[in-house]
Amino acid sequence: MDKTEYELIIVGGGPAGLTAAIYGARAGLDVLVVEKGVFGGQISNSTLVENYPGIESISGAELAGRFAEHAKKAGAILKNFVEVFDARKEGGWVVLETTAGELKARAVIIATGEREKKLGVPGEEGLKGKGVSYCATCDGPFFKDKEVIVVGGGNSAVSEGIYLANFAKKVYVVYRRGREGLKAEKALLDRAFENKKMEFVFNTEVKEIIGKEKVEEVLLFNNKTGKSKKMRIDGVFIYIGMEPNSGPFKRIVKTDEHGYIITDESLMAGDGVFAAGDVRKNNIKQVVWAAGEGALAAVSAYRYIRNLSR
Repeated sequence: MDKTEYELIIVGGGPAGLTAAIYGARAGLDVLVVEKGVFGGQISNSTLVENYPGIESISGAELAGRFAEHAKKAGAILKNFVEVFDARKEGGWVVLETTAGELKARAVIIATGEREKKLGVPGEEGLKGKGVSYCATCDGPFFKDKEVIVVGGGNSAVSEGIYLANFAKKVYVVYRRGREGLKAEKALLDRAFENKKMEFVFNTEVKEIIGKEKVEEVLLFNNKTGKSKKMRIDGVFIYIGMEPNSGPFKRIVKTDEHGYIITDESLMAGDGVFAAGDVRKNNIKQVVWAAGEGALAAVSAYRYIRNLSR
């Protein structure tokens, strides 16, 4: 990148980051958004978003595209495939070390979101992309007329299981607790239980994923009976939770024991540093909430930057 100094740099191009870009640019700030992957964040992998106000139903990818286009029209500069690997304070600047070189800003908004937790069982890493997946939208069509397992009991697991049922012959939702422990919304659960191609397997944990060139079977453990069994399966989709992408910023922010960034009510995490969206502690994991935090972070950053020149 030719230009390396900005008033505001936003790290992360999901709903929080792109909303912050819209508000920052409209306020007249010089705004750059850097994203290590594609714009949209986790929402890009969602088959359908049905709870965003004013839009009854839309694919996650389309909604993400609308966010990005709006940010560009507002005047923000968007650069993807730029990853931040370190951050520090230096002489009134926040300095970011990135794969595109060193960048400086008077204020930075960290909106890097979360990444999928791994099961941490034998076979998971070696069979990733060979039947082990963390994205039904990306890989679901490869499992037409096959049998798959979805691991988890939250909204992501159940909604992606419903999506997979469009392709797969059978979808088993494997959950380590009983039915009463399911965390997914009732509307999703109702649809899942009514789907004849879906079956819930409760009080069960995946202990190993087995296969040579591809997934062939899994070792399941029933934590209620104490019994284990192997099950033939073609694919394993894992949705057991998330962890924050806060690692590169540990020198300039404080985090809780799980790595989520701690902020005050204005979303300030330190002088010139703000955090918004899923990377922040005590965040509600919804697109509309992330967008609201992005707006607040941008307003707070604007006030901080303007106070510097007084």
